Amino acid sequence: MVEPRDALQILLRLTRELTEAQPLPEALQRVTNAALQLLPGDHASIRVLDKSGKELLSGARSGTGSVVRPVKHESGVGVAGWVVDHGKIARISDTIDDERFIVKANQGFAIRSMLAVPLWSAGEVVGVLATTHREPGTYTDEDEALASLLANCAVPPIEKARLARLAVTDSATMAYNHSYLRSGLEEQMVRHAAAKARLTLLLIDLDHFKAVNDTHGHQAGDRVLRTFADRVRAATRDNDLLVRRGGDEFVLIMPGTDKQSANFVAERLRGTMEAMPIALRDGNSVIQTVSIGSATWDGKEA
Repeated sequence: MVEPRDALQILLRLTRELTEAQPLPEALQRVTNAALQLLPGDHASIRVLDKSGKELLSGARSGTGSVVRPVKHESGVGVAGWVVDHGKIARISDTIDDERFIVKANQGFAIRSMLAVPLWSAGEVVGVLATTHREPGTYTDEDEALASLLANCAVPPIEKARLARLAVTDSATMAYNHSYLRSGLEEQMVRHAAAKARLTLLLIDLDHFKAVNDTHGHQAGDRVLRTFADRVRAATRDNDLLVRRGGDEFVLIMPGTDKQSANFVAERLRGTMEAMPIALRDGNSVIQTVSIGSATWDGKEA
């Protein structure tokens, strides 16, 4: 167990770091890094939810399995779903004996012990912070208290970053909305100008999307949009930024990516959309194809 003086220093350092203005994913990454310094564990994760409390807005991972994209949040499903629904801490001595724990297909590492605490803001659970260990019986009362303290210290600045992210989020797709496009692109260009790194945009249109709304209704159209956005995120990196310009038009900002690599992603996405029908709630399905163009900036100032 970490010494009290060391724990205090970790929390103080984290608090100072989180007071600096930074994008939500970076703030969350700092919290999961601190969690592994404070608590026994192979892996730490954090999920922050949207306004509805049912959709994953952003997340981060540290330790074993950190390269795997945060798991999509499902209301009431798994330990995280239970913590959000009940607003209580889940401390699991052995996942084999706990029916709340669900092994994910892409988990990639062993989990026998788990400690998950809710992130509370203004009387609502806005996320979950969790650590896991490959051995059973890892977590103690002291660990539970320390995890709660970490969550309490982290929530205020995280909530500020979360609200800023929600302000530029398209609720239908969880992509960035049109108001973010100019500022987000300028921010990425400034970051990459110093390193003279390339940046590529994919300009994506959903072909004949109006016909989906006309034939199946707007609820089906929203489902198609969300499925498309989910497939883009599954095919790209965490630092690639999907922006919905409006209607059926999207822009994917790909930092540090040349034209050849971006075109490879574009072709893979185009093939996936064409090959995989999207199931609608009325029992029908649609094949939503896309048209994609690209533009690359060489990292030099105009």
